[in-house]
Amino acid sequence: MGNNEKKIQEAYQNAREQFGSSGVDTEKAIDCLSRIPISLHCWQGDDVTGFERSSELTGGILATGNYPGKARNADELRADIEKAFSLIPGKHRVNLHAIYAEAPRRVERNELSQEHFSRWIDWAKSHGYGLDFNPTCFSHPKSASGFTLTHSDSSIRNFWIEHCIVCRRIGAFMGQSLGTPCVVNIWIPDGYKDTPADRKSPRDRLRDSLDRILSEKLDRRYILDSVEGKLFGIGTESYVAGSFEFYFGYAVTRKILLCLDTGHFHPTETIADKISSVLQWLDGVLLHISRGIRWDSDHVVVFSDELLAIAQEIVRGEYLPRVKIGLDYFDASINRIAAWVIGMRAVQKALLVALLEPVNLLKEMEYKGDFSGRLALQEHSKNLPYNAVWDYYCLIKGVPPGLSWLEEVRAYERNVLSKRSL
Repeated sequence: MGNNEKKIQEAYQNAREQFGSSGVDTEKAIDCLSRIPISLHCWQGDDVTGFERSSELTGGILATGNYPGKARNADELRADIEKAFSLIPGKHRVNLHAIYAEAPRRVERNELSQEHFSRWIDWAKSHGYGLDFNPTCFSHPKSASGFTLTHSDSSIRNFWIEHCIVCRRIGAFMGQSLGTPCVVNIWIPDGYKDTPADRKSPRDRLRDSLDRILSEKLDRRYILDSVEGKLFGIGTESYVAGSFEFYFGYAVTRKILLCLDTGHFHPTETIADKISSVLQWLDGVLLHISRGIRWDSDHVVVFSDELLAIAQEIVRGEYLPRVKIGLDYFDASINRIAAWVIGMRAVQKALLVALLEPVNLLKEMEYKGDFSGRLALQEHSKNLPYNAVWDYYCLIKGVPPGLSWLEEVRAYERNVLSKRSL
C-alpha cells in the first residue's frame, strides 16, 4: 500500500467514527452509492453533432466553444466514453440520441432500426453498460419550422410520429439485449418566439401524436417511456407546447415517466421540491441534471447547493428505486472528457453526502417540533468529513481520488485527442 493510499484509509477510518456518532453507517452509504447508475449523455463528446453529417444544430440547441479533439465518429466517441468511465467510480449507463446511428448510407429517421445501433449494443454488453435512448426531433429539414409532433401539416407530423415509434422499438430491443430497461425519453422543441394566438391547438396535436406513439404496447421489462417538458428556449421564448404542466398531466394519465430537467424551469426554481410532489402521482421520474446560468445553457454540472438539495430529496424520501438519473449538458469550451468526469463525479458526491446525512436524527427532531435542534444539526453536518469517504470510495473502486484524475485526461489529450483533425 502506497503512502497516499494509507492516508486515505486512515482518514476514512476517522470519518467512519465521526459519522457513526450520529448514527450514520458509512459502509452502508458506500454500498448504496455503488448501486446507483447514472446515465452518461453521449452528446457531450461531440457537441450534439451525431453521425448524419447533414444538418446544423437547430431547435434552440447550441454548443459554445471549439475545444480541439472532439469525437468524429462512433469509435472515437466510444473510446472517449470508456476513458471517462475509467475515471468515474461505479458502473453506469450511456444515453444515446437517434442521430448517433451507424449506417453505411444515410437512413431517414423514420426508417431507423435496431441494426443501426448494433455496434452500440455489442459495445455496451461487452462493458456491462446499460443504454438509454432518445428520438432526435431537431436538427433536421423537417424540423426547420420549429414544429415536429405539433406541426399543423399532418405529413410532417406523421414523419416525427413514425420516428418516435421506431425509436421506442429500438429502445425496447436495447433493453431486452442488455437485460436492463432502456429509458426512452421524448423531448421536442416546438413553440413560438412571440406570443401565439392559439395555445390550444398545438397541445391538442401533441397529445394525439403522443397517444399514437405510445399505442404500441412494449414490454416494460425492456422499455420505460418518458416525456420531457420545458419552460422556454432560444426561439421559443413566449410559448412551448410541451410545458411542465402538459407533460405532468400526460405522464400521470398515461402512467409513464416524467423527465425533470434542471435547466428547463425558471432560473429561481429548483426541482428538489418538485420530486416529492410529482411522485405522489407518478410511479417514477427521470432526472436530466444540467446547470443553467440565467437560462437553459447546459453548463457542466458542479457540486452546488441545488444539486445537493436534489440528492437529499431523493435520499430523504427513499425515492432511489423510483428515480432514474442522467446528465444533459454540452460544453465545447473545455476538454469534453473532463466535462463528463466533473459532472458525473459531482452528482455522485452529492448523492454520497445525502446518503451520509443523519436523516433519522433530523426527522426525529422535526417530528418532535425541535426545529432549533434540526437547524443546529444541519449546520453541524456540513463540517463532517465527506471528502474522506469520497476518496475512500474512489480508492476501493479503482479510480483516481481527489484531482489526480485530471492528469490522466491531459495525458489522453496529448496522446489521442491532439492527433484528431476535423
